[in-house]
Amino acid sequence: MSGGLARPADVLRFWFVELTPEHHFRRDAGIDAEIRARFEATVEAAARAELFHWRHSASGRLAEVIALDQFTRNLYRDDGRAFGADPLALALAQEAVARRDDQRLAPEQRVFLYMPYMHSESLAVHCEATRLFTSLGINSNIEYERRHRAIIERFGRYPHRNELLGRPSTPEEIEFLAQPGSSF
Repeated sequence: MSGGLARPADVLRFWFVELTPEHHFRRDAGIDAEIRARFEATVEAAARAELFHWRHSASGRLAEVIALDQFTRNLYRDDGRAFGADPLALALAQEAVARRDDQRLAPEQRVFLYMPYMHSESLAVHCEATRLFTSLGINSNIEYERRHRAIIERFGRYPHRNELLGRPSTPEEIEFLAQPGSSF
């Protein structure tokens, strides 16, 4: 894939076969570099909404969501750009759920289709995220959604993003961020 565009199958094979679940949420410079080498051009095309032809299948839409919602966090770690494609990823996930495309995916795949809901800073979106993750019945994901939602209920945003996004933190947010486990 070096420099060229990947196919949906390439994204899904990398995310669900080559990586283990433990790799998905761990800071790992080697994985970040691998995603940069293999998928950076694909992520950039997805961010420009040029992969619209991927949306004709549930698996293609999932691959586009992973590129926009997960790979961006690897490519732009510790940079506000990590969250730049979140609105597009959420819109694609919402369309997939509305079309019931999520029901065509395995539960471990649906987790990543639903992840843009969890990453949203909208309480209304988190209400739906709670329903979606609860429907999967995967306790760890339900608990993570509850923790994310509690932060949104309390602050209306994720304080751990403030510095990267150039947003000033309130005194309450600063106090919260000083606590262990306050960011994800």
